[in-house]
Amino acid sequence: MSKSRKAAKKSVMLLFACLFIASVGLAGCGGASNEEPGTDAKTSENNTAIDHSKPLTITVFDNAANYQGEQTGWYGKLLKDKFNLTLNILAPQVAGDQLYKTRSAAGNLGDLLIIDNSQLEELIPAGLIMDLTDRVKNTKYLSQYVDNHFKPFNEAFDKVNPDGKIYALPTFTADTSPTTFSEDQPYSSPILPWDYYKGVGAPKLNNLTDLLNVLKKMQEKYPKTSDGKPIDPITLWKDWDGGGMENVRWLSNWYGYEQPDGTTTLQLNAKGDIVPLIDDNSMYKKILQFYFTANQMGLIDPDSASQDWNKVSEKLTNKQVLLLWYSWQRGFYNSIDRGKNGDGYVSVPIADSRIIQTSDAYYGNGRVFAIGSKAKNPERIMEFLDWSVSPEGLRYYTNGFEGFNYEKTDDGKFKLTETGQTAFQKNTPVPDQYGGGGYQDGQSKINSMIMSDFVKDPDTGEFYNNNYWSSTIEANKTSLTTDWQNTYNAKNATDYYLKNKMIDIVPNINTSFGVDSSDIKNKRSQISDYVKNASWKMVFAKDQAEFDQLWAKMKTDVAGLGWNDVLAADAAKAQKIVQMRSEASAGK
Repeated sequence: MSKSRKAAKKSVMLLFACLFIASVGLAGCGGASNEEPGTDAKTSENNTAIDHSKPLTITVFDNAANYQGEQTGWYGKLLKDKFNLTLNILAPQVAGDQLYKTRSAAGNLGDLLIIDNSQLEELIPAGLIMDLTDRVKNTKYLSQYVDNHFKPFNEAFDKVNPDGKIYALPTFTADTSPTTFSEDQPYSSPILPWDYYKGVGAPKLNNLTDLLNVLKKMQEKYPKTSDGKPIDPITLWKDWDGGGMENVRWLSNWYGYEQPDGTTTLQLNAKGDIVPLIDDNSMYKKILQFYFTANQMGLIDPDSASQDWNKVSEKLTNKQVLLLWYSWQRGFYNSIDRGKNGDGYVSVPIADSRIIQTSDAYYGNGRVFAIGSKAKNPERIMEFLDWSVSPEGLRYYTNGFEGFNYEKTDDGKFKLTETGQTAFQKNTPVPDQYGGGGYQDGQSKINSMIMSDFVKDPDTGEFYNNNYWSSTIEANKTSLTTDWQNTYNAKNATDYYLKNKMIDIVPNINTSFGVDSSDIKNKRSQISDYVKNASWKMVFAKDQAEFDQLWAKMKTDVAGLGWNDVLAADAAKAQKIVQMRSEASAGK
């Protein structure tokens, strides 16, 4: 979800407990195998047998990971059995941003890298990234995506890659088209528990004030879960913050303004209008005001200023939060069985909103997989990456393992088992033969993919994303789904927003924006820290006067930190996005 999709891209997303978890099924993040290490010699990219007899631990520097340490559980056992491979994950989200500065300065970031595009542009000329051109072209599975995806992406980094070599593989790449949007729900939109919303009369939401009022009614009627845990209308968290408050960033999308990846000082709409974050009429300020008002009404979780995403995810699983916005957050609670009882989170549109939504990530989504130039066993790392985009690898990552999470139907397609429908939510125990432990605990901690689950499985002709399997769609014809469809006269949320002209779908642009000068980088860092801290203070200001004072002070103070210089750099990036979107829409 940057995306960025932090969520999404910290994405997200989870990508962020699991990135593409959606309304009915639960997309897992890995799988298992019964093969013994070294018993089946694989073939490398140059068709020579790879020796797996010696165990290999690779250091994974991973911006997307919410976990630091050795990959364990059933996914860890899978990689050990199949490749005699262990992943040791280093996560800046856990250890802090200084980890990147320290390791890159030392000349060795790691063996396998999941890094931001901007970092790739720094690391290529520094000689810290391995040239993968020949290795990728000679793989079995990755090679299928070179011409349409990997080559155009890498060629865009022409300032640091004039020869058009393939240094990196973009993340969450969709094999659809540059202008297609495949999902049934916008990435960010208002989402509420349907039974609670109906329980307070399901009033039409005309604006954000109406949303706050309905949240207050729901809070008063449903203050606790069935087991006595407190329910908070809105919960926030800090650990995904980048150039500003991430929870503000994604609600801005509801009203047509996005913050493009790689920028920190502006917002952009579908028409190409650029608005500075600190403009008095910016959507950033409007959403800050929304959260401030919510807190004044007693709607904000008091844990918000201190909790991290992991704590939030626990609350989502327990239905302790009323308002969600990321589409994948529904998967922490929704299930087919609950849907049969009309219980689950659904989209509830706000009449005055007009969502901005990027298309499928045909060229990837803000981060990349790369191999460190000092990696000692690149052929074994490439073998793992190639397998990760194979049908077997993608099935494990997105859906777990056959027989436990899903099974084959008579028509040769797949369907979720009863266990698979809730294995993530319940952290269902995994059979010892697959590694034991809880299913959620054992999922891949890499938390990112090269090819997304919006790639079609050649054996079924359906997306790897199990929410779009024909069997799941059929099973999801529950009272929750049909009641929502009848209420809004639409197949799904995307269909509703399109029919009512409440969404603008713009081409997803994932490209090189150049590297900030040291001066801009330093100013950006200072400004970002200030904006983040001031934003949180504004949400929890004691009254409107203090909110206004903090806003005015922020505008003045960031100007003294070099705001106009950073804004000019970001505006150039935004103009490039506007131009490339125009070209993509015109089919150039």
